[in-house]
Amino acid sequence: MFLGIDCGTQGTKAVVLDADTGQVLGEGAAPHSLLSGSNGRREQDVRQWTDALVAATHTALARAGLDGERIRGVGVSGQQHGLVLLDERGQPLRPAKLWCDTESTPQNERLLDWLGGAEGSLARLGVAIAPGYTVSKLLWTLEHHPDLIERTAHILLPHDYLNFWLTGRCVTEFGDASGTGYFDVRARRWDLELLRHIDPAGRLERALPPLIEPDAPAGQLRPGAAAVLGLAPGVLVSSGGGDNMMAAIGTGNISPGSVTVGLGTSGTLYAYSDTPAISPHPAVATFCSSSGGWLSLICTMNLTNANAAVRELLGVELDHFEALVAQAPIGADGLTLLPYFNGERVPPLPNATGTLTGMRLDNLSRANLCRAAMEGVTCGLRYGFDLLRDSGIECRRVRLVGGGARSAVWTQMIADALAVEVVRGQQTEAGALGAALQAAWCHARTLDPQASLAELCQRCVGLGDEPGVQPGPQAVLRYEQAYRRYRAALDQMHGLAQDAP
Repeated sequence: MFLGIDCGTQGTKAVVLDADTGQVLGEGAAPHSLLSGSNGRREQDVRQWTDALVAATHTALARAGLDGERIRGVGVSGQQHGLVLLDERGQPLRPAKLWCDTESTPQNERLLDWLGGAEGSLARLGVAIAPGYTVSKLLWTLEHHPDLIERTAHILLPHDYLNFWLTGRCVTEFGDASGTGYFDVRARRWDLELLRHIDPAGRLERALPPLIEPDAPAGQLRPGAAAVLGLAPGVLVSSGGGDNMMAAIGTGNISPGSVTVGLGTSGTLYAYSDTPAISPHPAVATFCSSSGGWLSLICTMNLTNANAAVRELLGVELDHFEALVAQAPIGADGLTLLPYFNGERVPPLPNATGTLTGMRLDNLSRANLCRAAMEGVTCGLRYGFDLLRDSGIECRRVRLVGGGARSAVWTQMIADALAVEVVRGQQTEAGALGAALQAAWCHARTLDPQASLAELCQRCVGLGDEPGVQPGPQAVLRYEQAYRRYRAALDQMHGLAQDAP
């Protein structure tokens, strides 16, 4: 039995996996809240993460009907790019700045200029750093809270911090490190010269955690954490990784040919590669995977949060929202929403706001507004999907995960808008499942160094009914028209060329 933890923006999920049968026996969840500001501040108190981890674990174990003593390994998936600073006693120095924080946009622009723009960043790091990456948060902290940098003993990412809380060790692995902006994804090592540019005194460099392989243990469960969680002390804790890397494992996306689309607070699209195939498009990040290869990845900053904003404005529950979407025609009678409520990463518009265009007296209805919201975020996914395909990514089918994957209306919309077959995983919490699978893999390799992750995925990753959801030829044509209208609005509002991929 293995425990998988996924610490996301809105909450933490936990699953209990029987790795012999491939069955998820129990699930649990607990919420987080955001510390937000109109200047782009998006932060969280890390104590919420540990409290939620404990609550979600207890619920998952209770629903599985299991004694925690039977758990043999724990894996942690965490939201990428977040910055956690600890003092020498292991205490957090301030709230964690998150992936969706854009307060450090000016610092990112200066760093990008120093690197030689997007092309220079791609050549040096394999990624074009963007607002939200960890590196700009470090420079922001140095400029706004220099006293905290003086006291910083450890620089961690969210999943690293939870591993530290579980084991007492500060380590990280290549996949999550890829999203920091001070890591060379080709050579799989820290870019120390970049950190010395930010801090010539070397304080940041000295606070970095050691890098470990994805199949290596982060450590063993310390007695204090074991007692709180109801697990046995000394249980193996795997390296864990970023949520996208863990969800790739949780959908079996560990070989070329498929694209995983994650429908969470953000929208993510990623595909596995055996080589670091750096895209010419700066928006495509080439991260290391947590299964040994690389992931070509797109991240949009607005997805379920944009749907939720419209739903809350209208005062409707989720089921009613989806019913309204289904009532409206494809294209929402001409309404187009650019859903950039939180700025945007793809396309690169960190300071953008949401825009609703095409309003007329005869089309401004609740149903059309709901569909315009869902179509707007889906057009954002299509934008990223086209960039992946133009980068040479092969896609025979899309594997859909995340809370939004439960929606039949949205699943069909994605199949039609992307013009590709869509398969939903039987376990939509792919990040937590991937973390449990990685823990099982790490545990197996302590017994057999050749133990296969692919065999575990084949046994434990269940996809929906075959064939998957197919695109409808007429619907594909109508969504193409809606997407072109979205691109025209994007060009009109933000000057982005419509003839880009």
